[in-house]
Formats: sequence, structure tokens, C-alpha cells
Amino acid sequence: MTRLNLVLLLGVLLSALYLVNVQYASRRVYSELYRAQTQAHRLAAENEALQVEKRAQATSVRVERLAKSKLQMRAATPAVTVYVTYASQAAAAEPGNAAAVATRAASGSQP
Repeated sequence: MTRLNLVLLLGVLLSALYLVNVQYASRRVYSELYRAQTQAHRLAAENEALQVEKRAQATSVRVERLAKSKLQMRAATPAVTVYVTYASQAAAAEPGNAAAVATRAASGSQP
């Protein structure tokens, strides 16, 4: 009987030690999960803030202002528009070349 009691006592002690070990591992895994969830929430908030900043940086008013100030660009107006013509059309547009102008007018092409 004493032997059986010792074996049972040893079994209870081993199962108690195993239970303590499992509880410790469970707490450790739960704390890692909580940290990972906290980091995921922080990253989601940071991502949302970056998306808002990206939308703010891409507004047309800001792009136009940067184009004017940094790139020295300006809006196209008829005053600054330069029309380029081909060499054959340039020869036809010279004064004194009435035949070419009449041909162009008859065909409906523009200078």
C-alpha cells in the first residue's frame, strides 16, 4: 500500500508541475499576443495617418503651387503659346506664294 501511495503522490506532483509549466507558457503566449495586437493597432493608426497625409500632399492646389514655385512652370495662355509648323507649310505661308495659299484654302487646311 505504501508503494501505491508513493506512486500516486509522485503522479500528483508531476501533474502539478506540468500544470504550473503549462499555465506559465499560456501566460507568456497570451502576453505576446497582447503585445502583437497592440502593435497591430498602432501600425493601423499610423497607416491611416500616412494615408491622410498622402491625400493631403496630392491635392491639386498644392501640386500647382509647387509647379509654379519650384519648377518655374506657368499656365498656358494664347500669349505664351508658340505654334510650330512644318517646313512645307512654312514655305506655302510666305508672302507672294498665292498659289499655295489658294490650294490650302480650297482643301480646307489651316496655316
